[in-house]
Amino acid sequence: MNNLKPPPDIVKLEHLYAISHIVAQSAEWKPALEQIAQVVRSIFIVDNLAVYLVTNDQENLEIMYAKALGRGRRAEADIAWGEIIANKVASSRQIHLEQPTAGNTEPDRLKQPHLLGIPLMVNRRFLGSMIFIRFGGPFFTPENIKLAEFIANQIASLVERKNLQSSYTLLEQQHQQAQLQQDFISTITHELRNPLGFIKGYTTTLLREDTTWDQVTQQEFLHIIDQETDHLQELIDNLLDSARLQSGQLEMRLQPVRPDGLINDVITWARLHHPNMAVHLKVEGNLLPVRADPRRIAQVFENILSNADKYAPGSDVLITVRQNDRGTYIAIQDFGPGITEQNLPFIFNRFYRNPEQPPGIRGSGLGLYICKQIIQAHKGQIAATSTIGQGTTFEIFLPAHVQVPDQ
Repeated sequence: MNNLKPPPDIVKLEHLYAISHIVAQSAEWKPALEQIAQVVRSIFIVDNLAVYLVTNDQENLEIMYAKALGRGRRAEADIAWGEIIANKVASSRQIHLEQPTAGNTEPDRLKQPHLLGIPLMVNRRFLGSMIFIRFGGPFFTPENIKLAEFIANQIASLVERKNLQSSYTLLEQQHQQAQLQQDFISTITHELRNPLGFIKGYTTTLLREDTTWDQVTQQEFLHIIDQETDHLQELIDNLLDSARLQSGQLEMRLQPVRPDGLINDVITWARLHHPNMAVHLKVEGNLLPVRADPRRIAQVFENILSNADKYAPGSDVLITVRQNDRGTYIAIQDFGPGITEQNLPFIFNRFYRNPEQPPGIRGSGLGLYICKQIIQAHKGQIAATSTIGQGTTFEIFLPAHVQVPDQ
């Protein structure tokens, strides 16, 4: 029977290949470091392993990863993780080795740390320090140091990839935000020009001295001017509310509010502003007052009903209200065309407008964003569900006891 074992060099080569493979294949750096730490322990003796990275200001180090693999599990943190030698490596960009003098008779292994610090470098850029610690020996040999350098180079590649991924994600987010802002500027410019154009056009027409307008025509023109002024005011209010909500400066005036009474007032408002929309109220059980800002909660309902009138014209709207010990649940359901699955997750985003919406529908992409911010300011929740061809439901939860600091 053949009991021959492979030579130690072959074993080490396999482990080094395993480390390279982990670095190449791992999508996440933390699990990769966990795997690498276990492989390192099988190559040579190491009790504690630590990785320090430079901070964003490039002036300090902070520990990114630390693992007790052996005899250092009960060591104090300041001793165990080699912060001092990590900073020496950072200062010199060189390997640092600190070991007890030969013949040291100290019986406590934890008081005889052997510390090896390796700089993490990529293209001559210093990323951090990797620290290998042995308690009580054996001494690090030149071969150990070479292995540690190889491991540190692999870790540096892993860190660099993590940094590149973070930079890419940040750039992508910045690009998306810039695109949203550009789209918003384009949209809001168009939305502002429309009512201003109507107001200017009909006002100029009424002021013409070469034409006399009868009473009916004058009233028609003034009604259009009034409508467009309201639309312009709504746009400006949404912009101001959006800015205040984003900065946390929108004041909430909390007081006891009967939800059914508030919703009935909103239904009356809807009949005046959206005469073609039938709104029905269904109250399940007895309702107790909630602590809320009536003006802001009414604004949420009005925004959702205005959306229903825009995107589900001619559809009835059903508002259902119920309560339990946790709070008040309100569902606002239309029976229109619905929102596609790919667009639904984004409807509460600032400046977002559904790209599949019918042409000619006006809006700034701020209404539902404002709704969500107001509900969250009440410590509540808002969500939407939708089925194509069957309609959309907005679900709102207001907790029974809202604790919002006075502003």
